[in-house]
Amino acid sequence: MDITTLYKIYLECTSVTTDSRNCPEGSLFIALKGDNFNGNAFAAKALESGSAYAVVDEAEHAPTGDSHYILVDNCLHTLQQLANYHRRQLGTRLIGITGTNGKTTTKELMAAVLLQKYNILYTLGNLNNHIGVPLTLLRLKPEHELGIIEMGASHPGDIKELVNIAEPDYGIITNVGKAHLEGFGSFEGVIKTKGELYDFLRKKDATTFIHHDNPYLMNISQGLNLISYGTEDDLYVNGRITGNSPYLAFEWKAGKDGE
Repeated sequence: MDITTLYKIYLECTSVTTDSRNCPEGSLFIALKGDNFNGNAFAAKALESGSAYAVVDEAEHAPTGDSHYILVDNCLHTLQQLANYHRRQLGTRLIGITGTNGKTTTKELMAAVLLQKYNILYTLGNLNNHIGVPLTLLRLKPEHELGIIEMGASHPGDIKELVNIAEPDYGIITNVGKAHLEGFGSFEGVIKTKGELYDFLRKKDATTFIHHDNPYLMNISQGLNLISYGTEDDLYVNGRITGNSPYLAFEWKAGKDGE
């Protein structure tokens, strides 16, 4: 089935689920596979539990003549393609967030501020991988004015995959650190992978928020449309931490570019 036909079916559904234990009435179930499970085997259960349609990629789990089963080549790829197609149809402005530390905290703080003025969608919890990002995008509604998409990585190429699905209009890398080195191979591998967000934003000439005091980020920021923050007075926003006992305290002000 082509993506435009599947998209029409998606629009008829109430939600998208990949968990046969949680199938809201009228939902679209997409059967994913893992090391220890095969969602295709639970497609019938999903339909019995309330899903209107089940997307599967194994023919033996798609009874001939039953229109409630949708057979595709690869359920994961279909989920990602459907999410990207939906994102493009709505055209909602999206902010992409990645980094070694602070992704979820930054996302929650950003959401708390933006909710004061805008109707926004943001990543729930830390659903920031190749499954969580498309599921988040498929929650976008026409009434959403902005979206905040958290993106995590544990291997080279992970962020590139996610930005190609989400196609963010703005971006921020919180920091880069020496975590998950077994997946990235080296600290340089971490920087390169996180920098895949910058690579996408650079091609799109999109706005990038950057910590001016972080030399690793500044070193890979060439050619970006930057809004900078840090401790220097002439940045868009400048500030400093003034205490952390028991709560974090800081002071900040808009610099000359942020007036």
